[in-house]
Amino acid sequence: MKIAIATKEFTEVSGHAGQTRQWLVYDLSQHRSSQLLPAPHRVDLDKDQVLHVFEDDAPHPLDGVDLVVCASAGDGFVRHMKKRGAEVLTTGEADPAVAITRILAGEALADPRFDITTSLCKLRDLFSRH
Repeated sequence: MKIAIATKEFTEVSGHAGQTRQWLVYDLSQHRSSQLLPAPHRVDLDKDQVLHVFEDDAPHPLDGVDLVVCASAGDGFVRHMKKRGAEVLTTGEADPAVAITRILAGEALADPRFDITTSLCKLRDLFSRH
């Protein structure tokens, strides 16, 4: 399983996942519960790779991710990621390490914080190609 966490400067879980450029990707395919978490791979997307504008006409650095964790995401982003084979989980947890640890432990994450951009995304999603 691969989990991608949308971040701000690789240190804080980011809202507005469709516009996020910095991601931490955890490859947990070889991970066992008795082991320490593997170090995440840092993915810094180019402007044309941001998922809000990516044309889906080429491979993407987040291909193969099973779960996306973010503070907020619009319906269009959720649909887009579903088409790419990934589920989206929103959370109010700000620390990426705490979020991944809680996910692996099967614990509930903090509820998402209010984010005005989510409301704006819902409006934009009405006209989205995704």
